[in-house]
Amino acid sequence: MHADGLKGATDEPGWEVDPDDDWGVAVVETVGRQLKLRREAVGMRVADFALAIGYGEDLVYKIEAGKRIPRQEYLDKSDEVLDAGGLISATWEDVKKVRYPKKVRELGKLEGQAVEIGGYECNIIAGLLQTPEHARAAIEAAQPPYSQDDVDRMVAGRMARQSVFERDPGPAISFVLEEAPLRRPLGGTMVWRRQLERLLEVGRLRNVTLQVMPTHREVHSGLDGRIELLKFADGTAVGRCDGVFNGRPVTDLKRLRVLELQYGTIRAQALPPGESLAFIEQLLGET
Repeated sequence: MHADGLKGATDEPGWEVDPDDDWGVAVVETVGRQLKLRREAVGMRVADFALAIGYGEDLVYKIEAGKRIPRQEYLDKSDEVLDAGGLISATWEDVKKVRYPKKVRELGKLEGQAVEIGGYECNIIAGLLQTPEHARAAIEAAQPPYSQDDVDRMVAGRMARQSVFERDPGPAISFVLEEAPLRRPLGGTMVWRRQLERLLEVGRLRNVTLQVMPTHREVHSGLDGRIELLKFADGTAVGRCDGVFNGRPVTDLKRLRVLELQYGTIRAQALPPGESLAFIEQLLGET
């Protein structure tokens, strides 16, 4: 393949290094340094190396300097050309995490360890349930707007968290979503339809309980905002609510009981799971 072809694919937004992410910077700089040392060890100039792997010289310089996150294809081709025996390709396991924002990595790690996940969302569809198109539309609607690089990074991170549905055995997961965001055609009709279809797909999984909170409810215990609850195999837990305890994560039993009481009451006020899926199917039929 011509160098310009792959250069464009890798030099797109979303692959820049976040300067505030110390761990991410260290990973990319280390990988770049190793790539440069291996290239020099076999006596290849940047121009020859770039031609051999099918990328532009400018991108090679950026990656070796730790200024650009290499894609998996770049690492695999480098491994082959430099005869690294899989050592370069193996760095992708750490490199791929760098593209996701630091906060998303930390949340994804906790979700990956949890045996129970509970969430109530009041203004949006929960990130674990969003399609890539819906996530992009939601993130791009923020004001002031994010840079394109940040948007791409945040979408990628949000999608990476959804690997929680691939765990076997999977955690017990429950969501309560407000009716209003389900009716909002964010991103256009086709994006909206695909999002509703995704909710039905996930809501039918054996380990997932999905409920809808109708707008017309005289009593609603979710007015303090979003709630997140994660429980782990060792009996510990962490929770957070936007309007309680200053929105900070809590781990002590007394405060966790407050969040669990709120979340349990919200679930009781919402539509049962079967009725909730029927409601989403009805919305889909109206689009």
